[in-house]
Amino acid sequence: MKFNDIASLIESLSERDLSILESLRTHRALTTVLIRRLHFPIGGEPREAGSGKSHATEMAAAVATIRVLTRLESHRLITRLHRRIGGVRAGSTGIVWQLGAAGERLLRAQHGDSARRRYNEPSPNFIAHTLAAADLAIHLYELARQGRIELLRLEAEPESWRTFLSVHGARQWLKPDLFAITATEAYENHLFIEADNATEHAPVIVRKALQYQQYANSGIHQKYHGLFPAVVWVVPDGKRKVAIRVALAAEPKLRDLVAAELFQVVTTEEFSEFVTGTPGSPATP
Repeated sequence: MKFNDIASLIESLSERDLSILESLRTHRALTTVLIRRLHFPIGGEPREAGSGKSHATEMAAAVATIRVLTRLESHRLITRLHRRIGGVRAGSTGIVWQLGAAGERLLRAQHGDSARRRYNEPSPNFIAHTLAAADLAIHLYELARQGRIELLRLEAEPESWRTFLSVHGARQWLKPDLFAITATEAYENHLFIEADNATEHAPVIVRKALQYQQYANSGIHQKYHGLFPAVVWVVPDGKRKVAIRVALAAEPKLRDLVAAELFQVVTTEEFSEFVTGTPGSPATP
């Protein structure tokens, strides 16, 4: 694709088209439903830049979503993965989309990126985790549109990653799924968010928590932000919530941080209340 081709293609795309491509670049993969929630508002839902007009019903929004996605697919701007979430019975709602070859080149030209990103068919576990993190990110956007929070900052992988030096001087990478700064009338919340699908064993969770502890001890984040964020694991159900809490509390090196409520575990159903400031939610005045 030459520069003139890119320029003419950009001119043919709507603001919403470009926003959809940017969302796929940010989150790496999205289902039809997630794209609908992000870019095709229903009825009285507040609109944002790149969201287009509101639709009268969820069905109307769903039809418009698949029509736009099919058009973008025809230009090789996006592509669908072979595996659907929920199987064949899920229909178009279960289609998982990622950037296509033309979409990747277009955004690379727009952002001035020299490195080409490869978009191969990911593994099922990778897709499930990616979509879980994207769902939480979109939930934050929805809470902001509803006026329940201000979303001051949101970073997805790899933008959310942090680097620091270990006590032995080796370079380490901390890889949260999301980093968010939200605000309510009374509080500003800084959060590292881990999307948990109950696929990791407890020792893996504890190792990740110890890595957060090492990053906190480095003082890098506090130097720039004045505080260290709460770390929240968002889990599928209450059983998983208890399992992670028990594992974290049993690690002697983490007991002070657990007691200080640096580490939090909430279910997906509790996530909204946690973010909007329920009693006990970690927040910074």
